Amino acid sequence: MAKILLADDDESLSKTIMDRLKEADHHVDVTYSIDETQAMLNTYEYDLIILDWEFPDGAGVDLVASFRKQGGLTPILLLTGKSSPQDKEKGLDAGADDYLTKPFHPTELAARLRALLRRPRVIAGDELKIGTLLLNTASRKISLDGKEVKLQPMEVAVLEFFMRNPGKPYSPEKIIERVWETTTDVSLQAVYSCIKRLRKKLDRPDHESIFRTVPGAGYELSAN
Repeated sequence: MAKILLADDDESLSKTIMDRLKEADHHVDVTYSIDETQAMLNTYEYDLIILDWEFPDGAGVDLVASFRKQGGLTPILLLTGKSSPQDKEKGLDAGADDYLTKPFHPTELAARLRALLRRPRVIAGDELKIGTLLLNTASRKISLDGKEVKLQPMEVAVLEFFMRNPGKPYSPEKIIERVWETTTDVSLQAVYSCIKRLRKKLDRPDHESIFRTVPGAGYELSAN
């Protein structure tokens, strides 16, 4: 599960893409203008950005360049009706990670997104693996020491977020921002409860807790 920003002024196409993304268990924020997209990027962090080339109030390719100049590292898939090699070169040179020409087949879009969401150090195909903890992002199945562990959907989402971002602590506020949909009203208690349940289901005797509490910083996924 990933948190994705979808920015396209074509409302019909946006709804189609959003529906497909949600079917794949992703959380999606949708914007329809450059100003709105910039505001979301200034406020939230995303695992992936799907960005149209042209908007009534500006060019997506210029937003890509600005985002990269400011240090933004989130993978970006640029959508456009432009198909010339020169346009593709311009989009990639601006900082886009991939380029998809409209119209496109949903299967191709899904394949491009899977490729962009892969993190080579922890992913092999559809699997996230840290130590003996394994999460299959396609089937949503989790195993520890070779034994399947049953988790609730939000527990899977929180675990996947940490497995995609190992070795770094996140505050409860940041976890809400990165895992829950922006429009969802979530309390800090929901995060505390989710981490508590994950510890109960995944912690093993004589091992450090899978979620290490980092004083003043939040929680960090342990590889032990």
